[in-house]
Amino acid sequence: MSEVVHAPSEVRRARYAVAAVFTVHGAVTGSFATRVPWIQDHAGVSAGQLGFALAFTAFGASCSMPLAGRISHRYGSRTALRALLAMWTLSLTLPALAPNLLTLCLAMFTYGATSGMADVAMNALGVEVERLLGKSIMSGLHGMWSAGALIGSAGGTLAAHLGADARVHHTLAAAVLTALGLLACHWVLDLRPTEDEEPPPRFALPPRSALLIGAVGFCAVFAEGASLDWSAVYLRDQLETSAGLAAACTTGFMFTMAAARIVGDAMVNRFGAVRTVRAGGVLSVLGGLLIVLAGHPAVAMTGFGLLGLGIAVVVPLCFAAAGHSGPNPSQAIAGVATITYTSGLIAPSLIGGVAQATSLVVSFGVVTVLACGLVVFAGVLRTGGRRSAEVSPRAAAVPDPRT
Repeated sequence: MSEVVHAPSEVRRARYAVAAVFTVHGAVTGSFATRVPWIQDHAGVSAGQLGFALAFTAFGASCSMPLAGRISHRYGSRTALRALLAMWTLSLTLPALAPNLLTLCLAMFTYGATSGMADVAMNALGVEVERLLGKSIMSGLHGMWSAGALIGSAGGTLAAHLGADARVHHTLAAAVLTALGLLACHWVLDLRPTEDEEPPPRFALPPRSALLIGAVGFCAVFAEGASLDWSAVYLRDQLETSAGLAAACTTGFMFTMAAARIVGDAMVNRFGAVRTVRAGGVLSVLGGLLIVLAGHPAVAMTGFGLLGLGIAVVVPLCFAAAGHSGPNPSQAIAGVATITYTSGLIAPSLIGGVAQATSLVVSFGVVTVLACGLVVFAGVLRTGGRRSAEVSPRAAAVPDPRT
């Protein structure tokens, strides 16, 4: 990137702007997740067919995520994020319009493709702002994503309770979120490459040092993706609750995720990454057991809340650990991101496949087993528990060749 010195006030504004972008991105996910039962009924698909359609989300993201870096390289980070975020917010309207399995698959492919590109662009900007500030902010940014998902799921809960048509609900939500996203992008950093800088590679294999770290992230994000898209269906089908109460379960899951991520940096600074993740793993396993054994909606909702609380800070800590795991931090972080985000995208479809073959109870038994991995393998995050640079404000003001 070109050598540009960013004023402290500009960096602070960029931090708040990126936080707003994370919030908008999360709100789209929350809005979609709470209306999955409506979308399933409208398209007339079974649990297995719904899982198949959700797999196209992962396929779309896998195809598109490598393009985000090249788009930012060509047009600059601000213009790229503005376009990619608008495409993502507008794609919210598509799944609810699908009348059958084929059109639902196409809608989910587009939904996943735009989500993946916007996700890569905003996380790259978040990392750059963190570097310029000289302190950890990624857990807080992911907390704002969860807060946005909570807001979106709260709106979805209200819409489901009122029996609103998801096509109308998602059209209104997409319009509002697109406007907010475009406004926030006005203040993000506009990073541009030098004339002789090569565009980023289309694909890079993660180094071996990142594989175990990615495996920990896989366990956490699998549980998150499964809970986001299937918690409402679980309460409705397994415990025969109303649509409003089923959607409220997803909202509760999002609430615990948001609360834990917002205070996550303070917890890690006090107890360390390994102990924080290990304790979270214990909470996740307990939550999974409550879900599997639940005979009452309140028990299952408590289980989903504990699951969200336990996995909340794992992904930001995986990124931190990857950055200290080898001689090529950027490649390690990219590898961990690929593993973790792919986990979140394939989890809903795998849960649906297992549910079709057995039941949703067995599906969340698989989630519970994976949560055990957080307890067993938390030690691989030890290198990410303490930031190597702890850059002072004075050092943060020194221009870096990457900016």
